[in-house]
Amino acid sequence: MTDNNRKLSDQQKLELIKEAVKSYPDFPVPGVNFKDLFSVLQNPPIFAILNEILVKTAKQIQPAVECVVGLESRGFLLAPLIALELQIPFVPIRKKGKLPGKVKSHKYALEYGQDIVEIQEGAIKPNEKVLIVDDLLATGGTLNAACQLISQVGGNVASCLIVIELLDLKGRDKVSSPISSLIQY
Repeated sequence: MTDNNRKLSDQQKLELIKEAVKSYPDFPVPGVNFKDLFSVLQNPPIFAILNEILVKTAKQIQPAVECVVGLESRGFLLAPLIALELQIPFVPIRKKGKLPGKVKSHKYALEYGQDIVEIQEGAIKPNEKVLIVDDLLATGGTLNAACQLISQVGGNVASCLIVIELLDLKGRDKVSSPISSLIQY
């Protein structure tokens, strides 16, 4: 991060991140305005600011988190960086059939069908305080499923940390755990 960026307020830093997020109208289907986090990750100074804010936010969660879970797939790009900075484990939650070994699964409803997320057995200790990280909160189905899966394996969701929240889709309403989103549309 440059010296100039260190002098910016957190709100100014979030505005820089928001400006770097590209939108793609009618992707992946007509009517959807896709918000692309990859445009932030392709800009190292802005990516550094995002990482700084994610870590700072994670450090402020009380009680302190003991494990960081990343949701497939873009959560995998952010959660390990936070876990490394906090010196705590990173654990992935993936779609069915992507993790080796014994797994616990949770089936959840989508708008048109169902999906299944999985976590490796033993990856989260009983009563461990977990931070869930993902890039986007839209309808809330995947985040809610992840929260339920963590509870199923004995963990406690301390908080969910999201980069982009699409407010009109009201995904937050489906999730009973605390949610912090950095940028809202």
